[in-house]
Amino acid sequence: MDAMPALGRRAALLLALPLPALGQPGADAAIRAAEATPDLRTLIVARDGRVLLERVLRGPGLDAPANIKSASKTVVATLAGIAIARGALQGPGQPLAPLLAGRIPPEADPRVRDITIGQLMAMRAGLESTSGRNYGAFVASRDWVRHALSRPMEDAPGGRMIYSTGSSHLLGAALVRATRRNLRDLAQDWLFGPLGFAVPDWTRDPQGLHFGGNEMRLSPRALLAFGECCRNGGVHAGRRVIPAELLREAWVPQGQSSFSGQLYGQGWWIAKARGEPVVFAWGYGGQMVYLLPGLGMTVVMTSDPDVPRVPGQVFTRHALLVEGILPAFGA
Repeated sequence: MDAMPALGRRAALLLALPLPALGQPGADAAIRAAEATPDLRTLIVARDGRVLLERVLRGPGLDAPANIKSASKTVVATLAGIAIARGALQGPGQPLAPLLAGRIPPEADPRVRDITIGQLMAMRAGLESTSGRNYGAFVASRDWVRHALSRPMEDAPGGRMIYSTGSSHLLGAALVRATRRNLRDLAQDWLFGPLGFAVPDWTRDPQGLHFGGNEMRLSPRALLAFGECCRNGGVHAGRRVIPAELLREAWVPQGQSSFSGQLYGQGWWIAKARGEPVVFAWGYGGQMVYLLPGLGMTVVMTSDPDVPRVPGQVFTRHALLVEGILPAFGA
């Protein structure tokens, strides 16, 4: 079932509601809710292309690059979709193994050769996760690609969702091999350059590959431009930046997290907020890009990326969206 269906009568009614101007009670209520949210640094709320609220609560400003943590996975999956549209990758069914020839360790499960690009985008590679308790060993290894590929298979490729930073890093490595360009240049030239923003360099693995699933650095305003482009079907300022078909497919649920219960498509998490479909990018600590196409809304949050891991951490951001922002702006 498509996660972003026709919007329905309720959404049409909501879109007709008047929007509060900055400084009116709606914005003030959202600011109070944001101020009460732990470790939140910045908040931007936009509707129908109009910024309703920008606020720096603590830390760097709206134009300062922020570590977006695992929201990087959404960007990498988007770059893979653009590569498919440009012909650099054959399609979601393309096998990974030929792209990483020479990088597959001899001890790897033979089923590694059945993993496809689309399965990496959807976190359905079948490999044991390199996130959570396994993350430290992954980033401490001498070769992150070989380490991820040598994990035991917990399901067949194309089976259940297994959230793994290593899967996203493998996708980034495949992009580099297919295009013969590094991830930062791809992100700059294919995505954020057309949106009007610069992409700073970020962490690389021991072989020099940019981290494909973590630690990308983007400003809150760059994240807003990315979110708005996606919400508008991949178009920015009248120019096609992201293939519309990629977004339609990315927002169809393909799996479900065994930890949070959230649905996952291709690089995007999928849920509902006050009855409205919402897709979102999510990074550790509370790096969020929420899209609510039925309401014409994009909401960006950046947070302290170095806070200790707390169970249910992300739900404070969901609560700010559902209980603070949407009611404040008449949604």
